This record gives sequence, C-alpha cells and structure tokens, in this order.
Amino acid sequence: DGVVFERAYSNIPQTLPAHAALLTGRLPADTGIRDGVGFTLKSSERLLAEMLTDRGFSTAGIVSSYLLRKETGIDQGFSFFDADLPSSNDGSVFDTLRRDGRASEDIAERWLQSVGTDRAFLFLHLDEPRHAVARAAAGATDDAIHPEYDAAIALVDQIVGRLVRYLRAHQLYDRSTIILVSDHGQGLGDHGEQAHGLFVYDEVLRVPLIVKQPAGEGAGRRVTAVAEIVDIVPTILDLAKAPDPGGLRGRSLKQLIDSDAEAGAPRFAYAESLYGAYHFGWSGLRSVTDGRWRYIAAPRPELYDLVADPAQRQNLADTRPDTVDAMKRALKDFDPAAETLAPTSVAAAGVPAGERERLEVLGYVGTRHGEAAVSVAAASIDAKDTYHVVEQYRAAVIAAASTQPSAGIEQFRALAKAEPDSADVWLHLAAAATRAERYELASDALARADRLEPRNPWTLLGLASTSLKMRKFEDARQHAELAITSPAADPIARGAGHELLARVALARHDEVTARRQARLAEELDPGRPVVAYVEGRIAHEQGRYAAAGEAFGRALSLIGKSNAPMLPDLRYYAGDTLLRLNRPSEAEFLFLEELEAAPYSARTRAGLAALYRATGRTDEAATTLGGH
Repeated sequence: DGVVFERAYSNIPQTLPAHAALLTGRLPADTGIRDGVGFTLKSSERLLAEMLTDRGFSTAGIVSSYLLRKETGIDQGFSFFDADLPSSNDGSVFDTLRRDGRASEDIAERWLQSVGTDRAFLFLHLDEPRHAVARAAAGATDDAIHPEYDAAIALVDQIVGRLVRYLRAHQLYDRSTIILVSDHGQGLGDHGEQAHGLFVYDEVLRVPLIVKQPAGEGAGRRVTAVAEIVDIVPTILDLAKAPDPGGLRGRSLKQLIDSDAEAGAPRFAYAESLYGAYHFGWSGLRSVTDGRWRYIAAPRPELYDLVADPAQRQNLADTRPDTVDAMKRALKDFDPAAETLAPTSVAAAGVPAGERERLEVLGYVGTRHGEAAVSVAAASIDAKDTYHVVEQYRAAVIAAASTQPSAGIEQFRALAKAEPDSADVWLHLAAAATRAERYELASDALARADRLEPRNPWTLLGLASTSLKMRKFEDARQHAELAITSPAADPIARGAGHELLARVALARHDEVTARRQARLAEELDPGRPVVAYVEGRIAHEQGRYAAAGEAFGRALSLIGKSNAPMLPDLRYYAGDTLLRLNRPSEAEFLFLEELEAAPYSARTRAGLAALYRATGRTDEAATTLGGH
C-alpha cells in the first residue's frame, strides 16, 4: 500500500544518534549527538513532536530500548512518552534493557483509543532486530546469528501487522500516513562486525523506508533516488502542511512520493561513525554515497561500486581517482575536516558506572574512563585492521553479564593479553572476577589498570573494595583515601570513598568512625542511604534485630524511591535480619534478589539454604548450596 524508497540510508549506525537525526531532521554534527555514550540531546533542539504540537497535533512516543530512555532527551516535545522497561524474569540483564515490541504496540493502541482526535502523531519504536543480534553475537558464528535475526524481523512484521489491523478496525488506516523506517542495519559478519556502530558499509546504513499515504495514493511505486533518515522530518512537515522551521539538513520527499519524476540533481547521503575514536582512540569514519558509489574516508580510503559490487568487497580507491576526487568534494560539503582526518575535539560527558554497564551489554564497549573530550579522526589506526578487538570485547561483556559471569573471565584474560595497555580491559576483568568472588585476580587486574591510568578514583575504589573483601583493612583504607583525594574524583566518587571507609570501620568494629564516614558519604551523595545502612549493620552486630530491620527497611525504601544503585550486602543483611525476626517469605525475596545480582555469594547462598531448612524445604536447601 506504500511507496518504497530503494536507496534510503541512515546517517549514523548507532541507535541514539540515529534517532536524534530521525526526529530533528539534522545531522549528528548539528545535534551534537555523535555517539551513543556520553551524549544527551540539548533542550534547545526542536524535535518533530514539538513542531507538530505547535500545529495542534497530539503526540506520543513509545520506545522499547534503554538506549532511548528519557534521560537522553529524546522524549522532548512529546505530550505522552513511554519508555518503561520490565524487570528480569530469568536473571538476564538483557531483558531489563528492552521491552517486547508487542507490549509497546499494546500501549500504542491504548493511546490511540484515548487521544480523541484525528490530528495525532505516533512514534512507535520496536527493538527486536537489534536485541536479537546483541544477544546472539557473543562469539556466535554468522550461521547462528542469521536465523535469530530473521526471526526477529518476522516478529516485527507481525507486530506492525497488529497495528495495521487495529487501524483498519477503527477506520483509521485509510486516513493515515504511515512511515516505516529503520534507524540503522546490522553487520551480521559481512565485514567482520556482527552488530553495528563501528563500520559505515551498506549493511548497517541502508535501511527500509516505506511511506503509505491516505487512501493508498502512489501504492506500489518504487523510488530509486537517494533518501536519508534526516529527510523524515521535512517530509512529515510537508505532508502536514506545516512550515519549515529552518536549520534542517534533510529535504522533503513529498515530490518523490507523489510523482515518478526525480527531484533535482543527483544527491549524496552522508554518514559517520566515531565509535572507534570515542571508544578505542582509533580513527573515525565518514562516508558519502550517491546510490551508485560509496566512498569512505579512513586511514586507507575506500571506494565501492554499489551496482557491480553491492557486498562492497573490491576497493576501487586506487583505480578510480576521478571518482574518488568527486566523492571527496561531496564529503567536504558535509564535513570540511573529514578527508584530511584533522583532529576535531568533541565533548563527551562522563557516564555513571551503572549506566555504563548497561550500555556495554548493548554493544557500546571500550568507553574510556575519565575523558571529557576525544580527538576525533586524528589517530592512524584503521578499524579495518582492529575490528576483531571490538568483537572480542562485545562477546566478553555479554558473557560476563550472563547468569554465569565466570564465563567472561577467560575472555577478558585473552583480551588483556592482546591489548595489555588498555586499562578498560583490565577493569572489566576485575569486574568479572569480583562477581565470581575471585578477589585476588580482581586485585591484580585493578593494580594493572592503576598503573596504566594512575589516580583514577574508580580504580582506587575497586582496589579498596577488593582489599576489604580480602580483609586487608589497612590497604582498603589507604586506597579509599587516595580515591577521595584524587584530582579526578567528583562528589559521587568521593562519596563512594567515604562509604568504603565506613565499611572498613564496621569491619574493625569502630562505630564512631563508621557513623562519621557514613554522614560524609551522604553529604556528597544524598541519594545513597549510607547512614541507615551503617545503623542497620551496627544494630545487627549487637543482636538488636528489630532496630536493624527498621534501618535496613529505610535504606531499601530510599533506594527504591531514588532508583539509586543498590548498596553492596544490603539485601543480604536485610534478609538475614528478617529471617532472625521470623519473617521468612520477605527474607527469601531479598536473598533471591541478592543472588541474582551476585550469584557466587557464598554467604547469601548459606543464608537462603538455612531459610529453606528452617521451613522444611530440605531439597531446595541442597540445590541452593550446590547451585554454584
């Protein structure tokens, strides 16, 4: 029922930057969203939803991925925006970072029922293809990933079919304009990359684009002219008879939708990936295509004939100098510095540890610690030579995030051997070892990271934490104090340092110091209930379990309200306290939650097994003790 654009392209192969381009009509350099990590959309950016609201439209955005959470700014201008994600059912972090597209489509139907107007704009985001590749790509072969991807595409087709059936049943389909488009594609191993983000070949940039007009006008037409995702905003504004706000980099496709005639002169589509630059310090990549040729500016430039060589296997850059020169001129119109690979300093904000861990599971690995800016495209390292590092990294992160975190240890060990100068790799090895309670290995890895990036406060805090676990209390105190006084320490890091000093004092039975350090921690990070935790620990140690239960309950409630990261051991001590207060069902819940986060915790397993024995569940007690 629609008009199909056969040569539609994304401007960047990452979810957040691509959606910023899609919903603003502006290129990544214009929005400032150059990567999926460390960037948020400025409040001054006007998104399509706001432009349509000004024209009297009700607007809704319903998204299915953590990558498009409200904190990114992508919700700006929507009168209704739903990005709620489910909790995990099986201990897998993957399912907490996305929502099933069928659930998102249900929300879309409910919104359409409630809106009460024909002037409505709905943006529905489905995540199934990206999720399928991310979950399957941990060391999988191409043959293993392709069926997963195909199944995800089939599911998206079913979900879109559900929405179409709803629109038909409510006499909305024939009156609606529907645009189906993707933010980017997937590598699927075509050039070595299984997922997306690093390269700028057609497999990650060429996207489906179908426009269904009211009453099916133009149905079946196929357009061969080049289109980009930045064209979506001007096209929708044109179809809605809304004024051009200025500053848009895309063009309206309405003339191509309405007529077989090509509009204007041949057009180039721009794309970039600075993933290698931001995450590994390699060269960035820029590219242009006119639908026939694709040129990629890289340390070793690339030129491909997309008609004769659609898989982009034969680099013609050395044999077609005239074509290369023409493509260079076109690229220069988008980015004057791209072809010379001149340094361009682009700010990237720091990322909290919890957010960073989630982004890494979604493929954004290798993020550098403590850098406020990155020199883009200045490095001589070509991603074609080093992509295997990204693939190994992603596989190791996914393995470490699984319910068997020890699986990531050997992968990070191998990666550390290949990339011994990467502090980030050593930090990941330390994190995986810590989850497996292999504290000597974690301490050694953290020491390597500290030598590579001296005085990094989070590395020092890791050393303090592992020293505490190994009951090396003086080492733990020294590392925590070094973290607090590090020039790179922000208030959150300093607060974490004082929290660790409070824990050291608790281990030494020094209640006065523990309480003082807890107050200092909360002054720096008010959302973290360290004082209540410390009071609970002191009461627990003294056998005052009613008081301990009250303090731990207060701490858990505050964390639930603020959505702050969980304090280490809080659920264990709260569970142990509730068990002593003869409240086994509540204790069991907390023990199970703690084991989901720390499956190798011996004392939590012992506590849960004791609970099962006390309630006559001896088989479950034996299974719990033998589970890891």
